[in-house]
Amino acid sequence: MFDKVAKTDKETADILENDLARQQDILQMIASENYVSEAVLQAQGCPMTNKYAEGYPGKRYYQGCANADQVEDLARERAKKLFGAPHANVQPHAGSQANMAALLTLMKPGDTLMGMNLQAGGHLTHGHSINFSGILFKSVQYNVSPETELIDFVELRKLAKECKPKVIIAGATAYPRTIDFAAFREVADEVGAYLMADIAHPCGLIAAGQHPSPLPHAHVVTSTTHKTLRGPRGGMVLCTEELAKDIDRMVFPGLQGGPLMHVVAAKAVCFAEAMKPEFVEYQKQVIKNARCLGEELVRRGLRLVSGGTDTHLNLVDLTAKGVTGKAAAIALEQAGITVNYNTIPYDKLKPMVASGIRIGTSALTTRGMKEEEMKRVAAWVVRVLDSPEDEQTINAVRSEIKEFAGDFPIYFEQ
Repeated sequence: MFDKVAKTDKETADILENDLARQQDILQMIASENYVSEAVLQAQGCPMTNKYAEGYPGKRYYQGCANADQVEDLARERAKKLFGAPHANVQPHAGSQANMAALLTLMKPGDTLMGMNLQAGGHLTHGHSINFSGILFKSVQYNVSPETELIDFVELRKLAKECKPKVIIAGATAYPRTIDFAAFREVADEVGAYLMADIAHPCGLIAAGQHPSPLPHAHVVTSTTHKTLRGPRGGMVLCTEELAKDIDRMVFPGLQGGPLMHVVAAKAVCFAEAMKPEFVEYQKQVIKNARCLGEELVRRGLRLVSGGTDTHLNLVDLTAKGVTGKAAAIALEQAGITVNYNTIPYDKLKPMVASGIRIGTSALTTRGMKEEEMKRVAAWVVRVLDSPEDEQTINAVRSEIKEFAGDFPIYFEQ
């Protein structure tokens, strides 16, 4: 697949071939990863990588941007149509840049930001102390209920009234339940705050109508374009017409230089794919798989944070197993299953060790797996977690998974 690279640089080609083989031979269950289509892959490797296009369509700082203008307009219009948004900016290189653009548009350094606590399932860019969002702004973090492990809007409203935030972020990176954007907007209106929705994880589910949309509740919506949306690695910002010029100005020239036009082209392709009926069926299956996987893990003795999932991911509490999240993730990787270790609500362990693992089903669903396969996967997961230091068990599971994965090819030209 990388013959042209091999002619120039065999060392790099070998690494690329090795990683393609790794992806094919394992079960990729990190909730923030997916497999792009061959169409997206081809678009992202297109010659538009050669084009500098600082600015926006019709207002570039470089000549020769007619085609760049067309593809960016196409991506913007498709994003607007897909999500029902008045305005779209598709230039952010990643979700963090999209969040930074949104926050710096809505706030000034020193203003109060209210976001979900990292342990509760929030993201670094939602106000964590080591991130720009916690460094530039006064961060107040809301949590989930200790009893239900769900967002408690009574406590959230009370906290918002006490701290009077300029922006409230609705969104998470490890929260397995539906997010009620309308309820967030009610709180934001009560305290005079902007509502920003970060939909990086449920983005594809929202596009397919399988999760409530943050529009028109949120003033600004940010997202990545990979994960459940199955597009290239990148970000985007959706917003109201009133904020459009300020958002665009903050993305460029505020934070970024020239957009990655080959990635913008790939975003246009993924938006087109997300408009097809089969994409809706795919997202329905993602949720079915996540629920089936979670139920099977529970049947085999594991505990799920909040008791289950409404989305593409399960957050598994390993406390009763006596194994840390990090140890579990390492053992599972050795056995051919990639997940990430993750804190659970009110975790007593540090984030770099953690008490849980986050398991997603988007990538396996992309490969064509359904409920019966999820039951097999759950059995392998528990088998490894029961003996995380047993090399014989790990090697046996890895061999079984490699054979199993061969029936679900990622790309045909391998």
